Amino acid sequence: MKKTTFANFDIAAYLDNDKIIAEYLSAAAEDANPDVFVAALGDVAKARGMTQIAKDAKLGRESLYKALSSGAHPRFETINSVLHALGVKFAVVANRPHS
Repeated sequence: MKKTTFANFDIAAYLDNDKIIAEYLSAAAEDANPDVFVAALGDVAKARGMTQIAKDAKLGRESLYKALSSGAHPRFETINSVLHALGVKFAVVANRPHS
């Protein structure tokens, strides 16, 4: 019997422009589980280079890895600093029709 092997999928390889990154983070933010957004932020930081993002966010590299690790609950200030370093921002929009 022949064994089939697959290459590991790395989303970071596809996060190569600002529009795709914004769409990816927006989709992740829609998920009810906040860990999904934190993981997506980690994917984008990895795609852009963790060392550079940590520097631009004024965080230590290890602190950035820890803040974006599975199960982490980073502070809003940390998330906002990372978003700023990535060149994106939060946008708040109405989610229901006006009454």
